[in-house]
Amino acid sequence: MSPNFRLQLLVLFPLLLTGCSLSTTAPPTPLPEKGRTIQGRVLGGQQPIVGAHVYLLAANTTGYGGNGITASASNASVSLLGGTGNSDSIGSYVLSDSGGSFSINGDYSCTPNTQVYLYALGGDPGAGANSAAGLLAVLGNCPVSGSFSSSLFVSMNEVTTIAAAYAMAGFATDATHVSNSGTTLANSGIADAFANAAQLVNITSGAALTTTPEGNGTVPQSEIDTLADILAACVNSTGPGSPACTTLLGDELSGGTTGTAPTETATAAINMAHNPGANIPALYALSTSSPPFEPVLGIQPNDFAIALKFTGGGIGSSGPNAIAIDGSQNVWVLSTAANTLSEFTNAGVALSGSSGYTGGGLQSPEGLAIDLSGNVWVANNAGSVSKFSSTGTAISSPPGYLVAGLNGAGPAAVAVDGSGNVWVADDTSYMPHVSELNSSGGAVSPSSGYTGGGVINAVSVAIDGSGNAWFADDSNFAGVSKFSSGGTPSPLTSSNSGGGIAFPGPFAVAIDASGNVWAACSTALAKLSSSGTAISPSTGYTGGGIALPKGIAIDGGGNVWIANYNNNSVSEFSNGGTALTPSTGYTAAGVLSGPYGVAIDSSGNVWVANDVSQSVDELLGIAMPVITPLVTGVKNNTIATAP
Repeated sequence: MSPNFRLQLLVLFPLLLTGCSLSTTAPPTPLPEKGRTIQGRVLGGQQPIVGAHVYLLAANTTGYGGNGITASASNASVSLLGGTGNSDSIGSYVLSDSGGSFSINGDYSCTPNTQVYLYALGGDPGAGANSAAGLLAVLGNCPVSGSFSSSLFVSMNEVTTIAAAYAMAGFATDATHVSNSGTTLANSGIADAFANAAQLVNITSGAALTTTPEGNGTVPQSEIDTLADILAACVNSTGPGSPACTTLLGDELSGGTTGTAPTETATAAINMAHNPGANIPALYALSTSSPPFEPVLGIQPNDFAIALKFTGGGIGSSGPNAIAIDGSQNVWVLSTAANTLSEFTNAGVALSGSSGYTGGGLQSPEGLAIDLSGNVWVANNAGSVSKFSSTGTAISSPPGYLVAGLNGAGPAAVAVDGSGNVWVADDTSYMPHVSELNSSGGAVSPSSGYTGGGVINAVSVAIDGSGNAWFADDSNFAGVSKFSSGGTPSPLTSSNSGGGIAFPGPFAVAIDASGNVWAACSTALAKLSSSGTAISPSTGYTGGGIALPKGIAIDGGGNVWIANYNNNSVSEFSNGGTALTPSTGYTAAGVLSGPYGVAIDSSGNVWVANDVSQSVDELLGIAMPVITPLVTGVKNNTIATAP
C-alpha cells in the first residue's frame, strides 16, 4: 500500500483486512457499549423504509465470491450482530423505525481489519411491505478497537447501494456472499475494493460525489444517480410483482442475459456491476419517470460500467499509453511525447507529482513492466531501456541501458521473466531481432540480439510460466514468435500466424493460466496453444467491439480484456472466445477516449490508459481479481489466476 494516502482518503473507512467465518457462527462477545453506536436511516429514494431488517456483515476470507462463482458456505458473509432478539437465516438484525431510522448499540463486535458493510432488506417504503427492497452501504475496515466511532451515521439508499455493489463486485456473488481467498494480496485487494465506495458516495448524506476526495478524480455522478433511480423504481413499488420489480429483477440475471434472477435490488445492483452491458433499454426506461436522484444521464448509455477518471501525476498532452500495476496496487503509466513516467495509488492519487518521474534515459517511452523487487523497466523507442525504483527514482543513467542488440533501434515493449531478466521487443524491421537484459541492465542476448522465429517488427512481449518469451509482430509477417528462456527461437510454421492473425497485427500479446497465447489483432482476437497451434477459428474471435486494439490483459477468471483505440472502449471475451461485451464494447458512459493500455488489479478493477483524453480511468469491479505484478504469476506459474 502506498504511503498514507489511502488512510487520508477514508476518514470513516480505514483499511486493511482479515476475515471471519460463516454467518451462522456466534459472534465474539461484544465489547463495552461506549463508542459502539452505528446509526442511520433506511431510505427508498427519499422516503423512509419502515421495518427493514438491517444486518451488519463482514466479508469472509475462506473462498472467493464474484461474477460466476456459486454462493456457498465458503463465501458467505459473516453476521456481526448479536443480542438483538431478531435473527433469520442471514443473521441477527435490527429494525428500522417509523422514520426509517436504526441504531446498533453495543450489540456487535467485528474483527479488526475486517471489511464491513450494512445490508437492509424488506420493510415498507410507503406502498406496503416490499420484500424486494435491498440496500447496501460500505463501512470499510473494522478498527483495531473492534468497533466503529459513535459519530458514524449512514444514510442507506439506492446511491450507497450502487457505490457498494460496484466497489465490491470483484468479490461479491450476491448481497450476502462477499468473500476472498484470505491471502495477503487478496486481503489487500478486497480492502482496496471496499475503499472505492468512498470514491463514489458520501455515506452520511447518501449523495453521489462529483470528484474523488483527493480532488484529481472525476466521478460519473449522473450515471450513478441514474442507476440509483433504476433501483428506486422497484424499491418504491408495491413489491416483487410490480412492473418495475418484474423488469429489474427479470433483466438483471446473474449471467447478464442468462442465469439466476435476483430476489431483491441489492443483488440486482451487483449483477448490474458484473454485466454492465445487459438489457440497457429496458433498465434505462425505469429511471426516466420522476427520478428521486438527480442529475441523470440525458440519453440512454451504451452500458452501465462505472469509471473514475484520474489526471495529474505528470501525464503529458500526448498519452498515457502503456500501463502496469505493482504489488502494492500502485498504477504506473507512460506518456510517450512528454517523456514521463507517472504513478498513482489504487485510489487514483498521483504520487509522481505534477511533472512525473523523469531522467534515467527516459525518451519516447512506449512499454513498461514491474520486476519482483518493484522496480519499473521502461522500453524507450529512442533506443534504450530505463530502470526506476519503486519510488520513482531513476536507477539507470542517461541515456539508459544501451546494450548490444538494441543498437539505437526502437524498443516498443518490455517484460520481466521469473529469473529477473528483461526481454525487449524491437519494432525496427531493418534489423529484426529481440533482446534480453539481466536485472542490472547488462546484455544477455548477443550483439545482434536474438533472431529467427519469424520476428521482424516485435511490438509486444509476454512471458509464459515456463519462461518462454512470446512476441507479437505487426509486420507483413503478422504473426507470433516464441523464444525459449535461453533465446532459441521456435521454428516458424504457418500456425504462428493462424487463428485469425492477419496484417496489420497483432498489436498485443498475453498469456493465460493454461499457457495459451492471446494476440489482439485489428478486428479479431487470436488464441494459440503453448506450442503455437491455432485454437481460435481461421477468422479469429470477433465481435465485442474490437477496433484497432493497443493493449491486452487477462483477469483472474481467464477472461480477456482489450483496449480498443478506434472504438473508445474496452472489450471482454471469455476464455473460450465468446464476446461478453456489446458490439461497441464498454464505453463507461463515454468516459474512455483513445484507450491504449489496459491492466487489471487485485480488486477486479480494470485500469485503462487513455491516449486522447490524457487520463487514467478505473472501471470498477468489472473483472476478476488477478495476481500483481504480472511477473509474480510468471515466477510461480500462476499467471492470470486470482490471488
